[in-house]
Amino acid sequence: MQRIRLRYTKRGRLRFTSHRDFQRAFERALRRAEVPMAYSAGFTPHPKVSYANAAPTGTGSEAEYLEIALTAPRDPEQLRVLLDESLPTGLDIVEAVEARTSGLADRLTASVWELRLDGVSQEEARRAADLFNAAETVEVQRLAKNGVRTFDARSAVVSLEIPDLTETHGSQADRPTDQPCAILRLVVRHVTPAVRPDDVLSGLRAVADLAPPVPAAVTRLAQGLLDEETGTVTDPLAPDREAAEARSTAEPPAAATAPA
Repeated sequence: MQRIRLRYTKRGRLRFTSHRDFQRAFERALRRAEVPMAYSAGFTPHPKVSYANAAPTGTGSEAEYLEIALTAPRDPEQLRVLLDESLPTGLDIVEAVEARTSGLADRLTASVWELRLDGVSQEEARRAADLFNAAETVEVQRLAKNGVRTFDARSAVVSLEIPDLTETHGSQADRPTDQPCAILRLVVRHVTPAVRPDDVLSGLRAVADLAPPVPAAVTRLAQGLLDEETGTVTDPLAPDREAAEARSTAEPPAAATAPA
């Protein structure tokens, strides 16, 4: 059984699709692309698809991951193209590698988020970020199944900064030109309970009274293993690519056929 790991995106209006919506669209794409899927046993067999740490509804993402199991081998790049053509624009399959290592979910320990705050100046956002970074704890509240839950949003935040506008995600045409617009870059550990970008926004409101006039546009730029020394997030598919390259270089070349 071959396992393929895929990276996909949620862009534009498709950021409002729920995880359940994507699951239905992806299973239809598997059928359209005639992917030889492996199925679970039991009375209600379903395709063997493992989803890892899906982004919340309403947030965009450039780095969502899943893994599928196949009953027959397929070329990862050809499979990526077929699946991408079978999905709506905005839900894009951008990378596919054969799984040659274990524990993809274990390598998703942190995320990089970009928050666009329309109507907020860079100076106001920088002041709020400095106050948030200087705080030892920032308590926020979230409505959970068992009622309102209070937790610390500061401890999970590795870094919160104002990046150069030339380094931000997306085009300048997507941003208003007649009003201020601040961009926040956020690196957050995956902890329990999960600290989401909206929790950090609640924390900024608590410590600096920062309240954007319109909802923030949130995009996940990356997720993977957190490098504690540098505070960066590494590519979770890199070990699979490296293992594939090592195997291809280790395999002996095909024997030449002597002329008759």
